[in-house]
Amino acid sequence: MPEKDNSSPADGTILRTQPDASCSILLVDDEKGIRTVMGISLRDAGYTVTTVESGEAALQLFAEKPFPIVLTDIKMPGISGLELLRQLKQIAPETEVILISGHADMDMAIQGLKLEASDFITKPINDDLLLISLERARARLALHERLREHTASLEALIRKKSAQLIEAERKLAARQAVDGFAVGLRALSSVMAGDQQAFNELPCFIAVHDRSMQIITVNDLYRERLGNLVGHPSAEPYITNGEQMLPVELAILEGRGSRSEQVLRGKNGTEIPVLVHTAPILNNDGEIELVLELSVDELESRRLREELRMTRERFRQLFEESPCHIAVIDNEHRIQEANKAFKKTFGEPGGKQCYEVFAGSAARCEDCPMQATTNTGQVEKVVLDQQGRPLTMLVWTTPLRDTSGAVREFIEMSVDISELRQLQDRLSSLGLLMGSTAHGIKGMLTALDGTVYRIGSGIAKGDAVRIEDSLRDLRQMVSKLRKLVLDILYFSKERQLETSRIDPVELVRSVAATVTDRASESGVELEVKAEEDTGCLDADGAILHAALVNLVENAIDACRADSKTPHQVRLTVRRMQEQIEFRISDNGTGMPEEIRAKLFTLFFSSKGSGGTGIGLYVSRQIVLQHAGRIEVESTLGEGSTFIVSIPGALPC
Repeated sequence: MPEKDNSSPADGTILRTQPDASCSILLVDDEKGIRTVMGISLRDAGYTVTTVESGEAALQLFAEKPFPIVLTDIKMPGISGLELLRQLKQIAPETEVILISGHADMDMAIQGLKLEASDFITKPINDDLLLISLERARARLALHERLREHTASLEALIRKKSAQLIEAERKLAARQAVDGFAVGLRALSSVMAGDQQAFNELPCFIAVHDRSMQIITVNDLYRERLGNLVGHPSAEPYITNGEQMLPVELAILEGRGSRSEQVLRGKNGTEIPVLVHTAPILNNDGEIELVLELSVDELESRRLREELRMTRERFRQLFEESPCHIAVIDNEHRIQEANKAFKKTFGEPGGKQCYEVFAGSAARCEDCPMQATTNTGQVEKVVLDQQGRPLTMLVWTTPLRDTSGAVREFIEMSVDISELRQLQDRLSSLGLLMGSTAHGIKGMLTALDGTVYRIGSGIAKGDAVRIEDSLRDLRQMVSKLRKLVLDILYFSKERQLETSRIDPVELVRSVAATVTDRASESGVELEVKAEEDTGCLDADGAILHAALVNLVENAIDACRADSKTPHQVRLTVRRMQEQIEFRISDNGTGMPEEIRAKLFTLFFSSKGSGGTGIGLYVSRQIVLQHAGRIEVESTLGEGSTFIVSIPGALPC
């Protein structure tokens, strides 16, 4: 049964003074002590916590009452944390699930992230990291809610303005239809003697005049706006200059209908610009007996046209200036229209299919957001911008239906959450990094203790050989520990380049001086070769030096692991057109293809327990930060060559 505490938070600092819905957490762990301790900590931070002891109990409780945030242990009897994550995402895709594990397992973390886990935290749990992870989860929940509200408001606005647009077009159509309607009414003199309901339904002023220029009947709208002028002269409602012939008079004289712009006087004295249509009505002898006059209120028509223009302009501005990427896509997946943000990121769509623009593919996406419209209408996708860079987008789609209810087009709105995902991945990787390197650091410290003991023993016994060997081991251990700490610091904090004009030849010589002792102790000959007129380079010399040292030390280690002799590492630098090329070659063990494919992957090491899997990853990141590239050529049993190319070669 779930254990729930509805008491108020304990005194102290909390994250929320007024908890909202996103403060509700379901904690799943098979260890009661962890549930108790974490529950107390989270409640003190302002969260409402419900705890259960198994994945089965969590699913049963979640079916009755979904929770916005779930904290779950990975390894539990019965349903594991990963299986619980998968089932929870099927029930409520927006639920944020944070995985907890006592083991820093990279494969397990990757599986969790593929199943859309919010974060991955290792035990023992640091309260500050846990609260930061929860805040990020709540931020994502808030983002989902704001986007849903934005979508709902936009849909309501579209429905409202569409109704106004239809009404405006209906009234505008009345004006365009009056000419044809007036012609048809020439034979309706008999109707005027009977029921006038049809005329009262029309959105225009209707009056019938006799040959003596008197008004004999009007419709309800005429009577409401101009007054009950039956029996009054035909000229009474007109505002004229006295010289202009009235439309009714012109129809009687010429025997045909006409159309003209006039100004009528309302019963409250206001001026009403109108478009007047007249049609003579003949008797049985073919003589003009009556004149039908229809007048369309131009003021209302102008107002409606202006309102229509403003509505369209507002929609256009909302569409263009929205910070989201918005596109209108038809049923054939062809992009019909896109806003500024979309064009800036993906370029001009030019009538292309959406999967061509987003994925550079000739086939439709398997997880197409348009297909998801009938379900959730929201998916997370990785797409490519116009430079081919991957972006993580949160995508919403809304169908546009015609009057019959059939879907004609889709509005697709997407938000770039790449930075959020990168931050999440970086924090997750940092947690894994700390866990995976802790054992290595512990081993190095143990070895340092042993070396210090051997030095002390050598000093006590006056054994110079023992002291010298121990000092050599001590230097190697300190060098490894320093390198590991520097790699961790570089990985854990993004560092901006501090560029200056550097000489690549001097850089290579400095690298060689740094690793000379290690090469000598390993029995490896280190050779430096620099071409003349190499030029200079605008780069961050400090971190580029660290990257090259990493590569050279990796080459020395490859030689040490090889049984043949002699061993040599060659470090060369030369200018290749507008680039500076550094080559680090060794005749060590070499690598098979499967090792080369994973060489720059974080935490991967071909040295087994002798490596951390960080150095080459960091070196590659440094080269990429300089807009350069790094390549590897290797033959198993013969050696390897690392080629680093940095653009921007300049004369010194």
